[in-house]
Amino acid sequence: MLHTIFIWLVFAGFAGAGLFNAIGPAAQQESFVRWGYPRWWCRTTGLLELATAALVAFPATQTAGLFIGAIIMAAAAFTVVRHRELSHLVPIGVFVVGIVAASVTS
Repeated sequence: MLHTIFIWLVFAGFAGAGLFNAIGPAAQQESFVRWGYPRWWCRTTGLLELATAALVAFPATQTAGLFIGAIIMAAAAFTVVRHRELSHLVPIGVFVVGIVAASVTS
Protein backbone atom coordinates (compact mmCIF):
# COMPACT_ATOMS: atom_id res chain seq x y z
CA MET A 1 0.00 0.00 0.00
CA LEU A 2 2.76 2.45 0.97
CA HIS A 3 4.64 1.57 -2.21
CA THR A 4 1.58 2.41 -4.31
CA ILE A 5 1.24 5.80 -2.61
CA PHE A 6 4.89 6.68 -3.26
CA ILE A 7 4.69 5.48 -6.87
CA TRP A 8 1.67 7.68 -7.54
CA LEU A 9 3.32 10.67 -5.85
CA VAL A 10 6.41 10.20 -8.03
CA PHE A 11 4.16 9.78 -11.06
CA ALA A 12 2.25 12.98 -10.26
CA GLY A 13 5.46 14.92 -9.62
CA PHE A 14 7.10 13.91 -12.89
CA ALA A 15 3.88 14.34 -14.87
CA GLY A 16 3.36 17.84 -13.46
CA ALA A 17 6.97 18.92 -13.92
CA GLY A 18 7.00 17.35 -17.37
CA LEU A 19 3.91 19.22 -18.50
CA PHE A 20 5.28 22.49 -17.14
CA ASN A 21 8.66 22.04 -18.84
CA ALA A 22 7.13 20.73 -22.09
CA ILE A 23 4.89 23.78 -22.34
CA GLY A 24 8.03 25.84 -21.77
CA PRO A 25 6.85 29.25 -20.55
CA ALA A 26 9.24 32.12 -21.29
CA ALA A 27 10.51 32.30 -17.70
CA GLN A 28 11.32 28.60 -17.75
CA GLN A 29 13.14 28.94 -21.06
CA GLU A 30 15.16 31.81 -19.62
CA SER A 31 16.18 29.66 -16.66
CA PHE A 32 17.51 26.98 -18.99
CA VAL A 33 19.41 29.59 -21.01
CA ARG A 34 20.84 31.03 -17.77
CA TRP A 35 22.05 27.55 -16.86
CA GLY A 36 23.84 27.22 -20.20
CA TYR A 37 21.34 25.05 -22.06
CA PRO A 38 19.61 25.88 -25.34
CA ARG A 39 16.24 27.62 -25.01
CA TRP A 40 14.41 24.51 -26.25
CA TRP A 41 16.06 22.20 -23.70
CA CYS A 42 13.18 22.72 -21.26
CA ARG A 43 10.94 20.92 -23.74
CA THR A 44 13.38 18.01 -23.99
CA THR A 45 13.51 17.84 -20.21
CA GLY A 46 9.72 17.93 -20.09
CA LEU A 47 9.43 15.04 -22.52
CA LEU A 48 11.94 13.01 -20.48
CA GLU A 49 9.96 13.75 -17.32
CA LEU A 50 6.69 12.74 -19.00
CA ALA A 51 8.32 9.52 -20.20
CA THR A 52 9.54 8.89 -16.66
CA ALA A 53 6.01 9.37 -15.32
CA ALA A 54 4.67 6.91 -17.90
CA LEU A 55 7.31 4.32 -17.02
CA VAL A 56 6.68 4.69 -13.28
CA ALA A 57 2.94 4.19 -13.79
CA PHE A 58 3.28 0.57 -14.92
CA PRO A 59 4.66 -2.20 -12.69
CA ALA A 60 6.67 -3.78 -15.52
CA THR A 61 8.62 -0.56 -16.14
CA GLN A 62 8.68 1.04 -12.67
CA THR A 63 12.31 0.20 -11.97
CA ALA A 64 13.43 1.74 -15.26
CA GLY A 65 11.28 4.81 -14.60
CA LEU A 66 12.68 5.30 -11.11
CA PHE A 67 16.22 4.90 -12.45
CA ILE A 68 15.67 7.45 -15.23
CA GLY A 69 14.00 9.78 -12.73
CA ALA A 70 17.04 9.52 -10.47
CA ILE A 71 19.31 10.43 -13.39
CA ILE A 72 17.12 13.44 -14.24
CA MET A 73 17.22 14.62 -10.61
CA ALA A 74 21.00 14.13 -10.43
CA ALA A 75 21.40 16.28 -13.55
CA ALA A 76 19.07 18.91 -12.10
CA ALA A 77 20.96 18.95 -8.80
CA PHE A 78 24.29 19.25 -10.61
CA THR A 79 22.96 22.16 -12.68
CA VAL A 80 21.58 24.19 -9.79
CA VAL A 81 24.59 23.58 -7.53
CA ARG A 82 26.95 24.52 -10.37
CA HIS A 83 25.06 27.79 -10.83
CA ARG A 84 24.62 28.34 -7.09
CA GLU A 85 20.83 28.47 -7.27
CA LEU A 86 20.49 26.40 -4.14
CA SER A 87 16.83 27.25 -3.53
CA HIS A 88 16.03 24.79 -6.33
CA LEU A 89 17.49 21.96 -4.25
CA VAL A 90 14.38 21.75 -2.07
CA PRO A 91 12.02 20.50 -4.80
CA ILE A 92 14.78 18.28 -6.19
CA GLY A 93 15.20 16.81 -2.71
CA VAL A 94 11.47 16.11 -2.52
CA PHE A 95 11.67 14.20 -5.81
CA VAL A 96 14.70 12.25 -4.58
CA VAL A 97 12.95 11.30 -1.33
CA GLY A 98 9.95 10.12 -3.35
CA ILE A 99 12.13 8.06 -5.69
CA VAL A 100 14.01 6.47 -2.81
CA ALA A 101 10.81 5.78 -0.84
CA ALA A 102 9.16 4.19 -3.88
CA SER A 103 12.28 2.08 -4.46
CA VAL A 104 12.70 0.77 -0.91
CA THR A 105 9.03 0.02 -0.30
CA SER A 106 8.68 -2.28 -3.30
